[in-house]
Amino acid sequence: MLLQLPIGCIRSFRQDDARALARYANNRNIWLNLRDRFPHPYMIDDARRFLEGVVGQAPETVFAIDIDSEAAGAIGLILHEDVERCSAELGYWLGEPFWGRGVMTEAVKGVTAHAFEAFSLTRVYAVPFASNLASARVLEKAGYVLEARLRRSAIKADVVTDQLLYATVR
Repeated sequence: MLLQLPIGCIRSFRQDDARALARYANNRNIWLNLRDRFPHPYMIDDARRFLEGVVGQAPETVFAIDIDSEAAGAIGLILHEDVERCSAELGYWLGEPFWGRGVMTEAVKGVTAHAFEAFSLTRVYAVPFASNLASARVLEKAGYVLEARLRRSAIKADVVTDQLLYATVR
């Protein structure tokens, strides 16, 4: 896949993305806003394991956020099954040097449109931690609507926290 953005592109991951991923992902500020399956510290071996799982994946649901010809982040979908097969969860992260430039808002818009078209979905949603105000703002600017506050629904860095449920529908 290739989606052009004003400040880069969304593209398929490649095996040679490992070094850039390890450089940008090895950041506690990023880890604090992601699920625990995202390791910290994030080393080159973590990047290689990740890439083994996503390069050549079919259907392709996880993409590189490419800025200046390197993978500066990731954005992807978790497709659901059974009665929720019309829905997908969106997740994303971006290297800290690129925060505040509108990159993620454009990436969320582009991948959301792709998701509706490629997978015949009726709903895409995201569940950021309530403390992640930047992510909530990205979702709002991308047209997602706050549907719920999931009180005390997650634990991160030994702190029980709320999550926010944002969604957009076709």
